[in-house]
Amino acid sequence: MKACSRFAFGLPTEARCLAAALALSAAAVGQTGNPLHLLPFFSSKSASAEHGASPAAARPDAGDDAYIIGPGDVLAIDVWKETEISQTLPVRPDGDIALPLTGTLKASGSTPEILARQIETKLAPFISHPVVTVMVTKVVSRAFQVMGAVVRPGSYPLAGPTRVLQALAEAGGFTPFAHTGSITILHWQPDGSQIRYQFDYDAVIRGHDVDQDRELQPGDTLIVP
Repeated sequence: MKACSRFAFGLPTEARCLAAALALSAAAVGQTGNPLHLLPFFSSKSASAEHGASPAAARPDAGDDAYIIGPGDVLAIDVWKETEISQTLPVRPDGDIALPLTGTLKASGSTPEILARQIETKLAPFISHPVVTVMVTKVVSRAFQVMGAVVRPGSYPLAGPTRVLQALAEAGGFTPFAHTGSITILHWQPDGSQIRYQFDYDAVIRGHDVDQDRELQPGDTLIVP
């Protein structure tokens, strides 16, 4: 009780202890500038004041805003503080998605940023100042295929500019009996017609006919005999 009495003589015991606690807290604030260190019962109010001022500041990076969403792509849609609406879902074959309160939206052909703003507009009548983030978690619509005599045949996301040599490297290179001088690239035109390109790996790596190392387009298929 000697520690309490030093701060407020003549007060009841409980009052002296309360006065001592307040004095110690004030001293701690003066030294550290952080009242939360000794007064955790203020943390809830302080945290809400700190984070509630600008919810947009809490928005994570939306990813590559230049990416064009297509059918099959998987989207992570986060509506700030609205877990019931936030979802991870694929874009339907018709290019649409559906969320609670927004109904059906056209996602295909939009960038993540544009789609996020469209969702915010749809949610505005129901939610005050909605903050939406859209991220592409799986690329399906923009992909190329590598088939035949490669180590890892399959489909690969076309997340950025990719040339034939890069595509072959992603597929792990050739198997021992691959015919590397007669690789075929199949490209589908928007009208449904098909174009075939030949790629001579041996010539290209020697610096000949380097124009064959063309940039791939979504849906292109490399066939290594």
